[in-house]
Amino acid sequence: MKHTTLLLTSMLFAILLPGCSKTGSAKKGPLPAKTVNGPVLNVSLEAAIDTLDQQTAVFATAFELIGNMVDGLMQMADDGSVKKAICKDYTMSSDGLKYTFKLRDDVYWSNGDPVTAHDFVYGWQRAIDPATGSEYAFMISDIAQIKNATAIQAGQMDPNQLGVRAVDDYTFEVELQVPVSYFEQLLYFCTFYPANQKFVEKCGDKYATSPETCLANGAFVITEYSPTGRTISFKKNTAYYDAANVKLGGIHYEIISNGDEALRKYQSGQLDFVELSGEAVEKMKSSPEFTPVDSGFLYYLTFNFDDPMFANKNLRRAFTFAIDRERIITEMADGSAAAYSAIPRGYAFSSTGEDFTPKGIEFPDDCSYNVEKARAYFQQAKRELGVSKFNIQLLTADGETQVIASNSIKHQIEALFPEVNISIKAVPKTERRKIMSSGNFQVGLNNWGPDYADPMTYLAMWVTGNDNNQGNYFNPSYNALIASCTDGDLCTRIPERWSALKKAESMIMEDAVISPIYQKCNANLIKKNVRGIAFHAVAINRIYKNTTK
Repeated sequence: MKHTTLLLTSMLFAILLPGCSKTGSAKKGPLPAKTVNGPVLNVSLEAAIDTLDQQTAVFATAFELIGNMVDGLMQMADDGSVKKAICKDYTMSSDGLKYTFKLRDDVYWSNGDPVTAHDFVYGWQRAIDPATGSEYAFMISDIAQIKNATAIQAGQMDPNQLGVRAVDDYTFEVELQVPVSYFEQLLYFCTFYPANQKFVEKCGDKYATSPETCLANGAFVITEYSPTGRTISFKKNTAYYDAANVKLGGIHYEIISNGDEALRKYQSGQLDFVELSGEAVEKMKSSPEFTPVDSGFLYYLTFNFDDPMFANKNLRRAFTFAIDRERIITEMADGSAAAYSAIPRGYAFSSTGEDFTPKGIEFPDDCSYNVEKARAYFQQAKRELGVSKFNIQLLTADGETQVIASNSIKHQIEALFPEVNISIKAVPKTERRKIMSSGNFQVGLNNWGPDYADPMTYLAMWVTGNDNNQGNYFNPSYNALIASCTDGDLCTRIPERWSALKKAESMIMEDAVISPIYQKCNANLIKKNVRGIAFHAVAINRIYKNTTK
């Protein structure tokens, strides 16, 4: 359906699902208008989302949708800087261990409840509570270093002992275990968003599964969504504290994984903004509306260390040297760049402005296309494993570019090693992640985008016990080095910490924990009458608050 204006007579917040009624707060605010006029931006999403629950979401697509409707303490400005959102002002103690946030008193949930410090206390406690099962709980403990978070995550303390408290309705206080230089940047990430306790608990397992069980305090309110649906819609939140600066009447998404289908709908006028893949990129790259945008997303092979084959380091290194990454990005043809390191370039910079990942092949002895090295490592692996034939399954998400890359990897390795047969298992992204998290795989084409502008957003993944350490890598020396950079002696010694993080990356590369493949570039088509979409490599990749059509 083509959406040009939004005229909704929604009963979204007048008639709610049982158990999701208004909370009865004494101070009620304005409700979003049921009818909204204005231009609707029509957007394609290339992959389904996992959840709209701000504390349990994992996928970048989910972060974008949640970011449409929920504000946190901070917000990412269009230029990538941090700006205040629900936070009106804040102070930090001289030792960097205590933050006190003064909140705006004109922010309301879409059921009329005021957004208060208690919502931040509950949201953060909910994120760290093991019962919630948040894969991003480590952001509260390992990354933000909030007091008592590690013990709570381990089940040794109650979540209400987390180092956060509501001094009063509009004063939120946070205690850290050690100073965290990038703490402000974390506050625009979804895990740190507030949550309305009464609403969440009354909705129970249905929370964030439909428009009626989602609650907004941000620029847009969700009006159409189901976990298995292919369309998602939002309308402008007229009760938003900054509604005057929101020009769109709404946003309508269609989940489309095929580049040609996205292109057809764009050319027919059904979509204003699409992300292309496959042959559609080649067709449209000369169009004046073609807008490639670099992404912080790194795609890489994750090897399962619990699998008898890939527990062998020489086999992992053989595969790493057997892959011609330049060939893969040529076949993908979407502007992506070959990757040769565990940290993508262009998002993490030192205090002197130096990119953590320089241009070129940084680790030629650990990751490059080198047929001679590949064959030598493969022969060693054969001898050590006592195997002459290898049947390997490569797991991948079923997105068009991921399948192209996986097929290229298969053909290259099989051509170099006739003893290897690779079968590709392509599944939806949510299923791929579920399989890898369970450890039921051999090797998978994985991806990760940065949540904040520090190398730790990648390097923390390979610490023992991290939910994203899907290959189950175990290295006490690596764990200790990362610990020294988070809550140890290097956490406040910035230049030395930077060098230690580079050493940690070298360990990942030398151990062939992963095999970097490519850094994603999004091949976008955007109609000429659309302006102000903010693109970011970190956290929420696309923000529409200041978009016009």
